[in-house]
Amino acid sequence: MQIDQNARLSVAPMMDWTDRHCRYFHRLISGRALLYTEMVTASALVRGGALHLLDFDAAEHPVALQLGGSDPAELAQAARLGARAGYDEINLNCGCPSDRVQSGTFGAVLMRDPALVARCVAAMRDVTELPVTVKCRIGVDDQDPEEVLPEFLARIVAAGCERVTVHARKAWLQGLSPKENRDVPPLDYDLVLRMKQLFPNLHVSINGGVDSLDAARALLDQGLDGVMVGRAAYHQPWDVLAGADAAIWGDAPRGDAPEDIARAMMPYAQAHVDAGGKLSQVTRHMLGLFAGRPGARAWRRTLSEQAVRPGADATLIETALSRMEEAQAA
Repeated sequence: MQIDQNARLSVAPMMDWTDRHCRYFHRLISGRALLYTEMVTASALVRGGALHLLDFDAAEHPVALQLGGSDPAELAQAARLGARAGYDEINLNCGCPSDRVQSGTFGAVLMRDPALVARCVAAMRDVTELPVTVKCRIGVDDQDPEEVLPEFLARIVAAGCERVTVHARKAWLQGLSPKENRDVPPLDYDLVLRMKQLFPNLHVSINGGVDSLDAARALLDQGLDGVMVGRAAYHQPWDVLAGADAAIWGDAPRGDAPEDIARAMMPYAQAHVDAGGKLSQVTRHMLGLFAGRPGARAWRRTLSEQAVRPGADATLIETALSRMEEAQAA
């Protein structure tokens, strides 16, 4: 399946970050990486009628919709809406540890009820031909990952899940904030590698702590099917994504420079402004484009300070490039 090939490298679903503007930007840098939406709750779509949350640009393909929920019937309706909207995959969130998610009985708390997750997967599989995938943790709280993760995976595989992304940390639902849950629990890559050996026909991607394209390639070389990169892809998008198509899929190098990507964003940004949007809603995702390069601070400052001003339009991107060049020459 083609999307399984795209899933060799993916950009993680990140709340408040991977919105449609971010995904369009990332797609300009990598034509192959699989992109994910922020988590969208099934109830918002089915009961709230918030179908605008499904909006995306056709240029984003391949793109997956991540759903949050725990009611099989409601998730099935949301999956049907996602398929109708044109997504390439439906993903179930079983890894988010936030308080809001726990109170809704979905996210990482679902690791405690693999039978329910299996029913959710089966219900979604019944209503769509799209791949139905799961993103999970290795366990929660005092669970023993060596015991719970194999059972969890066996249940969802039996329900029809053919691809899983495992964030290789526990989630502590009490005592750690969502931010701390991304860093404090130790990573256990070896456990995820053993799961691939235990489930050889399951497409297993790993997530957590992957901070470079080289690190992603090293994990693929160990036998995993895919690697999902989160914050590094957001904060250093050029470093992680620009070389990915060649390094992961063997495509010919595209020859673009980050300046080319910045300018390629200008028509998109202007269209958003012309439609009544704010320039900062687009440019906030572009701040890390020149991370680690001379003049990057001038680029970030220009966009951060001026994109929020009334009347700001896409020409500010060119201004920010000029400020960066001036800083380089100083």
